[in-house]
Amino acid sequence: MSESEQTDEGYDEWVEAIDDGEAYAFECSNGHGSLPPRRRCPECGDSNLERRDLPDSGTVDTLTTIHVATPEFADDAPYTVAIVDFGLVRLTGQLRGIEEPEQGMRVGVGVEERETTGDALLVFRPA
Repeated sequence: MSESEQTDEGYDEWVEAIDDGEAYAFECSNGHGSLPPRRRCPECGDSNLERRDLPDSGTVDTLTTIHVATPEFADDAPYTVAIVDFGLVRLTGQLRGIEEPEQGMRVGVGVEERETTGDALLVFRPA
């Protein structure tokens, strides 16, 4: 198995779980949350990680709109990127289907395609 395959191991399954409406994160015995792929808690090093379901929606902590993107993502622009708090963890993705996005709004998470590359992308839509 190549190093990139080892790095992605667990991540692709996690994205598929979100796409299936079964978003989750890991929680260590000390209550720290983390996202796959993980074998140890990044906060305390605990190896006792339990899978926890994420709530159906989270709250936008912060956001920014990209008007001038790198050439690789030029066809995506303009787009809005947000960090959303789901309690145990915070996720980063694009806001879609929201005319006037704002901090504090409730959104759900899903998976859609990036306009430019067709790759899987975490997307937040109104909850």
